[in-house]
Amino acid sequence: MASKLLRAVVLGPPGSGKGTVCQRIAESFGLQHLSSGHFLRENIRAKSEVGVLAKQYLERGLLVPDHVITSVMMMELEKKQSQHWLLDGFPRTLVQAEALDRLCELDLVINLNIPFETLKDRLSARWIHPASGRVYNMEFNPPHVHGIDDITGEPLIQREDDKPDAVAARLRKYKDAAKPVIELYKSRGVLHSFSGTETNKIWPYVYTLVSSKIRPVRSKEAD
Repeated sequence: MASKLLRAVVLGPPGSGKGTVCQRIAESFGLQHLSSGHFLRENIRAKSEVGVLAKQYLERGLLVPDHVITSVMMMELEKKQSQHWLLDGFPRTLVQAEALDRLCELDLVINLNIPFETLKDRLSARWIHPASGRVYNMEFNPPHVHGIDDITGEPLIQREDDKPDAVAARLRKYKDAAKPVIELYKSRGVLHSFSGTETNKIWPYVYTLVSSKIRPVRSKEAD
């Protein structure tokens, strides 16, 4: 098993369970879980230059452009050069993947391939706590009190693009942007795709794959 630092990415559309899978990998293997959404929220809270810029796009319901998200992620990755890490939510486009190439070579790319109907159902039942990014699903992970965040007691919201009418367009947009990224990593032999409708059923296969690259710090049975 290689002693070099592991550089891994989890790709997947909105609602694919990407955040859950990343969290489990991070806990099981001692990797730093680097979420683009988390770093964006931190920059917005800190009113940094890129945070102010990102907020302007998000407030207008637009996707944060490549150069803004890339700038945020490159700053974070520069600080983590001596650690194993796992990227969540980046790269989402070919431009972002090419920027990442200039910094490092990826060892492992996990692609979550979830049926469209499953994603549509999950997203339509999804509510979030805006300040922290905590996600609830009204069907299988509801808050203790309907409409209220478990930790802070603050109200939850449903994002405009999680509402049923917007979901199909959002998933199409993801698919169009992600296709060349998936093809790029497939051509390099680092892409591993996992299909299914339940994260708990996909997880053992993901665990086995990551175990072949890095030694676990805890067993999968602990989850």
